[in-house]
Amino acid sequence: MKKKYFAIVAFLIAAIGISQETITGTVLDKDLNDPLPGANIMVKGTTKGVMTNFDGKYSIVIDDPNAVLVISYIGYVTQEVPASTANSGIVLLETSSVGLEEVLVIANVAVDRKTPVAVSTIKSEEIALKLSTQEFPEVLKATPGVYATKSGGGYGDGRINLRGFASENIAVMINGVPVNDMENGAVYWSNWAGLGDVTSSMQVQRGLGASKVAVPSIGGTINIVTKSSEAIEGGNVYSGISNDGYLKYGMTYSTGLSEKGFAATVSASKISGDGYVDGTEFSGYNYFASLSQQINDDHRLSFTAFGAQQEHGQRFNRRTIAEYRATESGPKKFNPDWGYKNGEVYHQSYNFYHKPQMAINHFWEVSENTVLSTAVYASFGNGGGRRDAGSKIGDNAYRLGDSDQPIDFDKIVEENMANGANGATDIISASFNTHKWYGVLSSFKNHYSDKLVLSGGLDARYYVGSHWYEITDLLGADFYIDTNSADVTFNQALKVGDRYNKDFDGTVLRGGVFAQAEYEVNEDINVFLAGDISQTAYSKVDYMRYEADDPNRESDTASFTGFGIKGGANYNWDANNNVFANIGYFSKAPFMDGAVFESDYTTAINDKATNEKVFSAELGYGYRSSDLSANINLYRTSWLDKAITGGIPGTDNNRYYYNILGMNALHQGVELDFVYNFTDRLRFTGMLSIGDWQWKSNVATDVLDEEGTVVQSVEVFAKDLKVGNSAQTTFALGANYKLADNSRIYVDYNFAGDMYADYDVTNRGSSDLPDTWKVPSYGLFDLGVFHGFDLGPFDASLNGKINNVFNTEYVSDANDIDGTASTALVYYGFGRTYSVSLKVNF
Repeated sequence: MKKKYFAIVAFLIAAIGISQETITGTVLDKDLNDPLPGANIMVKGTTKGVMTNFDGKYSIVIDDPNAVLVISYIGYVTQEVPASTANSGIVLLETSSVGLEEVLVIANVAVDRKTPVAVSTIKSEEIALKLSTQEFPEVLKATPGVYATKSGGGYGDGRINLRGFASENIAVMINGVPVNDMENGAVYWSNWAGLGDVTSSMQVQRGLGASKVAVPSIGGTINIVTKSSEAIEGGNVYSGISNDGYLKYGMTYSTGLSEKGFAATVSASKISGDGYVDGTEFSGYNYFASLSQQINDDHRLSFTAFGAQQEHGQRFNRRTIAEYRATESGPKKFNPDWGYKNGEVYHQSYNFYHKPQMAINHFWEVSENTVLSTAVYASFGNGGGRRDAGSKIGDNAYRLGDSDQPIDFDKIVEENMANGANGATDIISASFNTHKWYGVLSSFKNHYSDKLVLSGGLDARYYVGSHWYEITDLLGADFYIDTNSADVTFNQALKVGDRYNKDFDGTVLRGGVFAQAEYEVNEDINVFLAGDISQTAYSKVDYMRYEADDPNRESDTASFTGFGIKGGANYNWDANNNVFANIGYFSKAPFMDGAVFESDYTTAINDKATNEKVFSAELGYGYRSSDLSANINLYRTSWLDKAITGGIPGTDNNRYYYNILGMNALHQGVELDFVYNFTDRLRFTGMLSIGDWQWKSNVATDVLDEEGTVVQSVEVFAKDLKVGNSAQTTFALGANYKLADNSRIYVDYNFAGDMYADYDVTNRGSSDLPDTWKVPSYGLFDLGVFHGFDLGPFDASLNGKINNVFNTEYVSDANDIDGTASTALVYYGFGRTYSVSLKVNF
């Protein structure tokens, strides 16, 4: 009898085993071809389910061969797929965002295991999880080659360097539209302070990159793709608090896609706080709107507008380490650039700006094989930073006590009033920098055959920037006498609202075309070749140094032709391993500021200005498996004929400016990054970046006055000096543990070393000078917790984070004086900070 029961049980077990089947597959983003880690795979009608790993792969056991899998991911349209179809196959999920496709055509986001560039991508979930109160660039600090800091510590004053290159040599684009300043290439992150709320993904392409713009970058490209109009109705409200009075609240709402093809998403938030650093109070409003209309099967229009109106106190003037340590506030918080006036906080350094950007994008499916996406955009910047004139503001004799105390503006007001008929000795002014920027960026993509994809387009921009100093506070006096004999306002009694010192318009006109061919040799090999050519024209009108009838008031036009060519190949030698290589050379126009014109105070064109040349090559290897994803790459970038400018004292309060040619630099290094799924719940991430960035030349030039007479000879001894202002060795390690399906805890460690202080290379006028000061290395721990839960009928989440858990004291930025720590002027990084936020989805 027992044998009979045993046989029945064995038969049932065998029958169950026979009926079960293991289904495996991969879930990818349809537009980017990127894996979607954390996608949900459920057996329809059951509670059985799994999640994809970081490579987008999953494995699930089913009992019914006719079962249907429900595949879902936040921000994507849910699909139902028969298990038999899904087995060993790829499921492509479409984003629920309307109008994203046309943005991706222009932004040209790199595709893993296909585009031969070194790339790192951060999606919106990661940004929302880890940004907290950090500066927007700091979310990239665990990316190879990146060094990001808060700089002076004011709201939006952060900076980022990539492979040793500052922002003017990094192409930063939002939805494919360039945002680097047209005159000097800089990126002011305070203008984009609200981007963290609306970013869909952020991709860093190091080196040559895959971006299709007529003027390439040297260090790399940061592609920021914002959220588009959502196809599903809904939204969220959120609020967050942090240390030092930080408060942020806002909401997002999407109408969903109507039957007539219309969708809209709007987002707005308000932010304010006292600032971690003394005297850096801030407030701002961030907004975003996306409208999309499907006209017919072939045409779609979308409109986006976003901006961040803000104002904040700044820490502008650096101090020595000894001076910081002697302060009452301590090195992390001390700021010499603020004080009190009439009992209220008053700033010596202060920034206010608003730079809305708007774009209309037309997406045209010309044929089954060809699409054309055209963006017409405009940006209008308005604002500036506070400046001062005179010798009292910031002088230790005009502080409320010792040298580390706030500025006593009331004392300066009293002395100005007592000065009577002589007017103000010290004033507060604003350096206004406004601009109007219009552009068109058009890209087409043609699938000429199953193997060949051709693309190209137009990049055209028109920009006018206006720059002037305007008196905003006479500090108790009735007027201020302009003592600069070069100004048209010389010896005049100026009032609030009057301009002085600087007043000019700079115009930049740039146009270019680009083309690219991508060829799939076979399923494993992809190659590409791309080229571009551009024309850049600069001109200037100076209202402060030249009278209205002076023919020199308006400059001639300086034109430069640039070009570039790059190519590369990617080889997937099996399902796990791939290698890539790229190489490129380009010649780019110098910047208007400090290179094309001899200074801000003249319309004279520097006839020695020449294009900068760059040669770059890179070799990379990638590994992908179900548990491990890793990349390693070697790069070498030669920067030739870098534009270097400087000045020496002249007569009549002027300076003689010069442009040095032949300054070369070499940036080379190795980068490694990985993601490892130790278990289904525990994931490790890591990065190691080792750079060797050096100047490679000694040069000399003559300084000429306006008559062409040699005033002085300038020599620069820079050969083998380390490039400063960025950590040449960085390391990151992170662990993320899933406590439950909707809860996780994570810890990140970031190390920065081999950072040499920033310095003006033109001051290296002797071969006997020591090397620049090497800033002490440092490492920081960040800790975060996320918990999702049901709040009645709504989904809600709590997000808490502590940055710099152990309150480490470190120097984040430094300017070298004589190669020693005692004289270096520095900024200290923030100590321990925290943030807590709540989001409710509806």
